[in-house]
Amino acid sequence: MAKASTVKLGKAQRQHRIAQMLEQHPVTSQLQLVDLLAAAGIEATQATVSRDLEEMGAVKVRVQGGDSVYAVPELPKDRRAPEEHLRRVLGDWVVDVQRSGNIVLVRTPPGSAHVVASALDRAAPADILGTVAGDDTVIVIATEDSGGPRVQRRLIDLAGLEAPQPKG
Repeated sequence: MAKASTVKLGKAQRQHRIAQMLEQHPVTSQLQLVDLLAAAGIEATQATVSRDLEEMGAVKVRVQGGDSVYAVPELPKDRRAPEEHLRRVLGDWVVDVQRSGNIVLVRTPPGSAHVVASALDRAAPADILGTVAGDDTVIVIATEDSGGPRVQRRLIDLAGLEAPQPKG
């Protein structure tokens, strides 16, 4: 018997399909989700599905009957990235953090700025007003109360980078 063919989707497409599946099926485990994807002809490992669920802000909720199933919050404001996720994203993608006043400039490898900006936006730290992402640069606007130096130090710490040495 021939094996059904599967396709390997890009992350955004795969996550979109995962969100659809979570709406249509009561998914209680990551392995069940891998099986549903495979049945739909989509190739994904349990590790990939685990990362996707975390990035999507999926949470387990209890449904009638007592089972816990995966769900993705409807509103983007409800999708908060845990501190560990933010630390991992910044550690993987941030190469430099500089500052001018309340503006913090975060540099990433080419094509990666959106990943960092999205993680910061989802974490919604109280000391950051917002982000703007280019190709390899994220502009982070610090609140006036917290100030750029504090946000810069925090991002450097989260990214695991060396703090810049004072000039002089």
